[in-house]
Amino acid sequence: MRASTKGMIMTTRRGFLGAAAAFASAPLPDDAFERVVAAGRGLALRAPEQVAADEDYWAEVRRAFDVDPGFLNLNNGGVSPQPRAVRESMNRWLELSNRAPAHTMWELAEPRIEAVRAGLAQAFGCESEELAITRNSSESLVSLQLGLDLRRGDEVLTTTHDYPRMRTAWQQRERRDGIVLRLVSFPLPPPSLDDLVDRFRQAITPRTRAILVSHITNLTGQIFPVREIARLGRERGIEVIVDGAQAFAHFPFTLAELDCDYYGTSLHKWLMAPHGTGFLYVRRSKIAGVWPLFGAPAEMAANVRKFEEIGTHPAANHNAIAEALALHLAIGAPRKAARLRFLGDRWLRRLARSPRVRVLTSLDPAMSCGIGTVHVEGLAPSALAKHLLDAHRIIVTPLVHPEFDGIRVTPSVYTTAAEVDRFSEVMEGVLARGLPG
Repeated sequence: MRASTKGMIMTTRRGFLGAAAAFASAPLPDDAFERVVAAGRGLALRAPEQVAADEDYWAEVRRAFDVDPGFLNLNNGGVSPQPRAVRESMNRWLELSNRAPAHTMWELAEPRIEAVRAGLAQAFGCESEELAITRNSSESLVSLQLGLDLRRGDEVLTTTHDYPRMRTAWQQRERRDGIVLRLVSFPLPPPSLDDLVDRFRQAITPRTRAILVSHITNLTGQIFPVREIARLGRERGIEVIVDGAQAFAHFPFTLAELDCDYYGTSLHKWLMAPHGTGFLYVRRSKIAGVWPLFGAPAEMAANVRKFEEIGTHPAANHNAIAEALALHLAIGAPRKAARLRFLGDRWLRRLARSPRVRVLTSLDPAMSCGIGTVHVEGLAPSALAKHLLDAHRIIVTPLVHPEFDGIRVTPSVYTTAAEVDRFSEVMEGVLARGLPG
């Protein structure tokens, strides 16, 4: 498997860069990509879990980024910095587009979306004709939420942990179309993946027409058993939409493992692509049954590109996805996930020693990966996050939810073990002495 992955890495890079216009495929100013590939060659026979603790390898990965040493960024789950090669690729496409936009943007840069589509489809495991490139997961998912034919009284299920923008989209349909949104709750962490399936099963009624489920939640990093929930819906004629905003390029999976009909994700999180990029997958047989968010001609009814009919937009953003995908493949999804779990376990288990800390994220690798959330007794999340930023230049995410509160920590592949330890030391100091008055 490792040998075939290596071949796919090099083929993907040649396909993306070699096929681009001569201007846009000029040699990169730095050799960060090649250094990551070279560093990985000597690790081919080592298990991802062994590589996860190899700081020398991850130091090479870190060199692909322009990391600001003045901050310790532990909110990569919100939006990730782009690797230098991605940013430079985007800048080259912008420069080309700006030379004579009516020609260089529309006739030279924009057609490159097809190469990017093919690369993403290969990585996800679907056909190119089933994948639309969007600006983020919200655009992808709202296209489905507003595009499905639902009638007054039809019920939709989602969880109390699903992303607020997805909730508000359903709530707008409640006001406009008279559908009914029903919410499923679950304990933190849940006892098992089967328990999550059972909660959806018990919430289904004869009027249930759609389910929205997060592949991995943005709040605590809980991974859901998508395949089982998709099967549950398919057996009952219920459309199942998967919110993959936090999942793609975070941990290894393919469409075949999910067996879902709809999937939306952002690419500026764990793929580290340009900000404002994402994709929407719709099974080919389902495309014609979903109305696009923006109007498209009737002859495009069964064409996945109807979801890209958004008017004038920069081609540079989606074209530079190619470099982000190439770097992701060079690292390898198994290695990446192992590293994220290594860093997460390192700080979560350390802070869990305090009786004031409640870990809200499962430590079972089948149920979590790089997102970790803890509740700290007696400390307001916003005050704690403000102290970490103001006094220590550490960026975390404060969370206040009707069912819990805490701080969310999301390291990245450029984060070092020493940085995670520094965060833990600062937190231990806060737990011992409290916040300054």
